[in-house]
Amino acid sequence: MTLEELENIIRHSEVSRVQFKERIDDNYKIGAEMVAFSNSRGGILIIGVKDKTGEKNPLSYEELQDTNQALSNIATHNVDPRIGIETDSVSVDGGHIIVVTIKEGINKPYKDNKGIIWAKQGSDKRRIVDNNEIAEMMEECGTFIPEVSSVDATIDDLDLDTFKEYLLKRFEPPLRKNGIKPSDYDAKTLDEIISAISRNITLDRLLTNLRFMRPDGRLTMAGLLLFGKAPQLVRPTLTAKCISFYGTSIGGSRFRDRVNDADMEGNLRHQYDTIMSFFRRNLRYVQPGEEFNTQGVLELSDIALSELVMNALIHRSLVRPAPIRIFILDDKIEIHSPGTLPQGLAIGDIANGTSMPRNEQLFYHANFLLPYSGAGTGILRAIDEGLKMNFKNDEQTKEFVITIPRKVSNEPASPIDEPVKELSNGKSNQAEELSNLQKELSSEKSNQVTNEVTNQVTNQDTNQVTNQDTDQVTNQDTHHVSDQGPIINTEKKLSRKDLTGKQKDILNFCSVPRSALEIMERLSITNQYYNRAKYIQPLVEAGFLKLTIPNSPTSPNQKYVKVKRK
Repeated sequence: MTLEELENIIRHSEVSRVQFKERIDDNYKIGAEMVAFSNSRGGILIIGVKDKTGEKNPLSYEELQDTNQALSNIATHNVDPRIGIETDSVSVDGGHIIVVTIKEGINKPYKDNKGIIWAKQGSDKRRIVDNNEIAEMMEECGTFIPEVSSVDATIDDLDLDTFKEYLLKRFEPPLRKNGIKPSDYDAKTLDEIISAISRNITLDRLLTNLRFMRPDGRLTMAGLLLFGKAPQLVRPTLTAKCISFYGTSIGGSRFRDRVNDADMEGNLRHQYDTIMSFFRRNLRYVQPGEEFNTQGVLELSDIALSELVMNALIHRSLVRPAPIRIFILDDKIEIHSPGTLPQGLAIGDIANGTSMPRNEQLFYHANFLLPYSGAGTGILRAIDEGLKMNFKNDEQTKEFVITIPRKVSNEPASPIDEPVKELSNGKSNQAEELSNLQKELSSEKSNQVTNEVTNQVTNQDTNQVTNQDTDQVTNQDTHHVSDQGPIINTEKKLSRKDLTGKQKDILNFCSVPRSALEIMERLSITNQYYNRAKYIQPLVEAGFLKLTIPNSPTSPNQKYVKVKRK
């Protein structure tokens, strides 16, 4: 280090990676500082500068020799496990200043000779006692792999339909070899699929071999997240919070829409679908060309958003007790993912496409459940889609934040298009107004339903805003609207072999209850009576889907869920 570089460091005073000491007068305290640097991102210890004033008090040549020896002894005997340090001396007027470089450790957590774990906090240090923080340190070094750690859940907590779908994609070659083609998948049970993969294996043994279950019968974290019915019942923070705010600050209390905890409850694929549905119903659709009748597209690339959502779900810290947070504001989108970048990875590396998976099990196996390549190039694909992003690796909040700018719309929000809701969960009169409006629409006797857009505002428990379109239905259609019930399809019932690709996609999507609007968003078409009659009602009549509120088919809270078959 040069004198100029030293002077520049001193001018900036003590920060999280710089510590001043006038002399080594307490080996234990110096050892604790080395521990804190090793457990954090490393740093430098400068000997010969007063920590209160930044005034230099140079060491003599004899002090220089003694201090170097003392530092070596401290790194060996006062830090467990021992660490290597680099020392340098800078000549100044009146003597020497010692600069000690302590690198981030590769065997965390480090302890002092009293067994205490320290980490840096600003210019000071703090004692670490929380097991989650200790586990996070061990995860960074690879001495602890949270994905394969056991959780308080068993095979009864798995969604076996999702596991079956995973097996069909994961083991497609051996299944074909044993005579099971994709056209046979629906008719085959899970046991038959497993037997085709290997004749001498059981479900329990397969789950154990794939590291989704421990030998004692308890699921691993990866197994729970990939295939669990409700992982949040075991680990409540393994979820995502999604809120669309008015304005440009997440400190506001007024919001357009948010996803309820109950709606987000589910495995990774369910969380992915729920987050993407949140984006699609809260972002604007714009005309890509000059033609008025061209189909609108999302203001931000759907492909790019999909990549960022999958990145957040797959690479989040599994030991940090915090949810993923996604905020839509008028001028930007923020995606907050728990955990800073893995050790050795910098923001510049991310932008250049360098991948270092935090959760290798999820990174590999989610490839068979989510629409990504598993190559670790999601950020690059988002950039290729024209998405502008800012990255922040926040050491204070221990999270990685992606900010995506939005073009601020100049169009004022109308009351019917933008219902205001309060985070205090206060009551809204709009739900009652909506119910009355829907009753009027359902009792209409004319052949034409007005093309008004009605806003569906659910009760104070769900706090979710959705938009439901009604469109024109004519006498020439083969589908009609019943005054007392749901849309009726007069065509013959479907058999499983008659299902189209879109209908199969609907069934997969409805592994958890979905509203008609969510299904239409999934298909990227409008939520019209005709489209619901075309895509949803045949599945209900054929017994593939069932209503969640069968006694009230026209309920505004009606949803559809896949009928599980053995």
